[in-house]
Amino acid sequence: MRRREFITLLGGAVAWPMTALAQQATMPVIGYLDMQASVNPGIAPFRRGLSETGYVEGRNVAIEYRWAEGKYDRLPALAADLVRSQVAVIAACATSAPGLAAKAATSTIPIVFQTGGDPVQDGLVSAMNRPGGNVTGVSRLAVTLAPKRLELLRELLPQATVIGLLVNPTNPRTGLVVEQIEDAARALGISVHVLKATTEGELDSVFASLVQLGVGVLLVAQEPAYFRWREQIIALAARHAIPTAYGQREYPTAGGLMSYDASVADSFRQVGVYVGRILKGEKPADLPVVQPTKFELVINLKTAKTLGLTVPDKLLALADEVLE
Repeated sequence: MRRREFITLLGGAVAWPMTALAQQATMPVIGYLDMQASVNPGIAPFRRGLSETGYVEGRNVAIEYRWAEGKYDRLPALAADLVRSQVAVIAACATSAPGLAAKAATSTIPIVFQTGGDPVQDGLVSAMNRPGGNVTGVSRLAVTLAPKRLELLRELLPQATVIGLLVNPTNPRTGLVVEQIEDAARALGISVHVLKATTEGELDSVFASLVQLGVGVLLVAQEPAYFRWREQIIALAARHAIPTAYGQREYPTAGGLMSYDASVADSFRQVGVYVGRILKGEKPADLPVVQPTKFELVINLKTAKTLGLTVPDKLLALADEVLE
C-alpha cells in the first residue's frame, strides 16, 4: 500500500468516530423524572409514544433518567440536576409532585407531566385547554375516581358498613383523597377508617389494624410507592381475607380483587407523544392537557371466589375485563 493511500485510510478511520461523536453530541436529550423506580410499566409506553413521533432512544434521542423511588423529598434535587444538565424537555411522571418540582426548577425548559390529579387545582397549569407557560401534560383524573371505586366496591359488598382507606401521608394529595372518600362514604352511610403507611414495613401492622377495627373492605389510594409494593399488599389482603379495590389494572392481574382507572399505559404513551412534538418545535403552551376518554374496570373473578364473594351480574356487565 502506498504511503498516501495509507494516510488517507488512516484519516478516514479517525474521522469516522469523530463524526459519530459529533452526531451523538447534537442528539437531543430528554430528562425523565419519575416518582417510581427504574422498573415500572410506564417506560415502554412512553418510548412507544416517542416512536410515534419519530424518536427512538439511542438512535436519534437520548434520555437521562432520574428516579425518586417513592420519596417525595428527593424530587427537588433530581429536578434541579436535570435542569443543570440542560436537557431539551422534561417528562415528569406518576403524580403531580414531579411536575411541580420540575416547574419550580425551570421556567424555560418545556415540561410534560403525567398525573392522576387535577393539574389546574394542583397549580401545574392555568387551564386545561390552554396551559400557558412551559408546562403541559396528561391527567388521568385518578384522584376524582376514588369515590367511584368506593361505589363499585359497595356494589360488590352491599352489606359493608365500615371501610378502610390506605394512604401515604407524605403524598401532597392525600388530604384531598381522604376528604373525597369521607364525603362519598357519608352519602352511602358508611364509616371510614384512614390507615397510613409510608414504608413497606408498616403494611403488616396496617392490615392487623384492619382486623382489630372490624373493617370489612379496603380501598388502596393511588400511590407510586404502593404500586412497587403491590405484591405484598395483595398477599396481605388475601391472608386477612379483606376485599380490596385498587386504582390500576396491574393489581387485579397480579391477584388483587378489582381496579378502576383510566389507562395508565396510554397516559404514559401520550407523554411520549407530547415530548416528541415539543422536540419537533411545538410549544407546551399550545398543547392542551390530555384527559382520559376511557375508564377500565377489571375484576379478578378467581380472587372473588377465593374470598367467598359472588360478583353481581350488573358488575360483570360493567367490567372491561374479567380475569378467571
